[in-house]
Amino acid sequence: MNDTTHARIGLVAATAAGRRHADTLAAVWPQARLIEGANVADALRTAWAQCDAVVAFLATGAVVRIVAPLLDDKRTDPAVVVVDEAARHAVALLGGHAGGGNALAAQVAAVLDAQPVITTATDTVDVPGLDTLGWPVHGAVAAVSRAILDGEPVRLIADADWPLPALPPNVHATDDDSPDGGYRLLVTDRVVPADGRTAVLRPPSLVAGVGASRGVPAAEVAELLHRVLAEADLDPASLRCLASADIKADEAGIRSTADTLGVPLVTWPATRLAAVDVPHPSEVVRAAVGTPSVAEAAALLGPDGRAGDATLLVGKTATAMATVAVARHAPRGRLAVVGLGPGAADLRTPRAVTELRRAAVVVGLDQYLDQVRDVLRPGTRVLSSGLGAEEARARAAVAEAAAGRAVALIGSGDAGVYAMASPALEYADERIDVVGVPGVTAALAAGALLGAPLGHDHAYLSLSDLHTPWDVIERRVTAAAEGDFVTIFYNPRSRARDWQLGKALGILAGHRPPGTPVGVARNASRPDEQVHLATVATFDPAIVDMYSVVVVGNSDTRLVGGRMVTPRGYRWRS
Repeated sequence: MNDTTHARIGLVAATAAGRRHADTLAAVWPQARLIEGANVADALRTAWAQCDAVVAFLATGAVVRIVAPLLDDKRTDPAVVVVDEAARHAVALLGGHAGGGNALAAQVAAVLDAQPVITTATDTVDVPGLDTLGWPVHGAVAAVSRAILDGEPVRLIADADWPLPALPPNVHATDDDSPDGGYRLLVTDRVVPADGRTAVLRPPSLVAGVGASRGVPAAEVAELLHRVLAEADLDPASLRCLASADIKADEAGIRSTADTLGVPLVTWPATRLAAVDVPHPSEVVRAAVGTPSVAEAAALLGPDGRAGDATLLVGKTATAMATVAVARHAPRGRLAVVGLGPGAADLRTPRAVTELRRAAVVVGLDQYLDQVRDVLRPGTRVLSSGLGAEEARARAAVAEAAAGRAVALIGSGDAGVYAMASPALEYADERIDVVGVPGVTAALAAGALLGAPLGHDHAYLSLSDLHTPWDVIERRVTAAAEGDFVTIFYNPRSRARDWQLGKALGILAGHRPPGTPVGVARNASRPDEQVHLATVATFDPAIVDMYSVVVVGNSDTRLVGGRMVTPRGYRWRS
């Protein structure tokens, strides 16, 4: 329960102050509601039975006494967060990782301006919990987690190079999978006997292709699937999806099996299935559905149509009405291209922080890495370089991801705006899953400081001719001038490029009234930020450097109360 938008949250309060705090949460979260009862204990028990999570505005001891007899399994019990009468603290009492209690405590604290209290051992020492990695984890989870926390050697044995987050140095990769060599963390889709010292992470590596006659019972599909997996020594927890033909998308027996397993059902048109080379084609099947294979072809295509990444482990196996085949899909590296925002930590998005903590390798400009070192988990490998090495950074990030690692490539502002996304994605091929994380751009940070200069159509232009010939830049500046766009200049002026800004302003001045506002924001959002306002006629380019963003208004932009304002096209009030 890490997302309050889809969870049923029960709110329990005993006092007027508690109910006021509960009303605050209910106003923010439509899925949250105050639970009533004959008394507060009855309300808490009702919330426990009916909701995915409970926020109790009670004393911690009282909550413990009431819910203690109700405890069953941390994987199914609701998360419980306790908030004191003054809403100073939000305590994650139950369901820290598995139930999302830690995340809920943080969310409650954010709404109530409280302090989240997290006592889960892995969180307090900034080590990723094995049950927070997004995959099912089985076996001796507590024992191996304790060994990781205590600094004892833990062997990491993976069937393939899965993109895991950074793990502490005492967790070391090895090929030695003997069960008698101490603690082990296995990453595998194979069935592993329990031994008390091994935890098993189940990667999403398996796809079961399913074909069926119309009206097949769900029990027949499920029984065949589980039998096939068991005979192949494969764990159902590694199933990524079920796959079939489009004409089976509404087959209740297949869809019900997918729902019971908690995996999606992916379907493909017969023409896509027919193009997949399979070991056991059938002309009977081709005549019926337009492809010589459903189960095997669908298993190989998997969720994203990349049959070349897959190996058929189990050929088609049939009962009277169902057919199943199983393929293993190779892991894909993960490249998160992360925009850090303009510099201030509070303008860095939560998603950016999540991706930085998800990565095992972080690549970036040295000065940007210095901004986020406190966010990175212990054991994160950092690849740092200086100005001018953009191409090398992009290649390094892609190479790390292509090797199967979880990589974050960082840039300032938004990584897609004059930053690292473009050079990186020129090299990132189909072996890599790419995640884009937007950031607050320098233009937006500058605009917020200057007022509302971007209120209508605007154009971003870089004045650096290191990668773009000046004649191209000049044509683009002229087009922005003739189109009466508000114009934002990135890379406006440096010691080696000191004439381009003046030239560009001269072009704009030929299409703007002399009194058109020009604004400069230097080091926007950073401690030494500076703002300067002038006009097209009075602006001095010498005050600008590479830490500046220059915003030139359009013919309607005005100064109002010392701020640049560009109207949205509504009637301008004089």
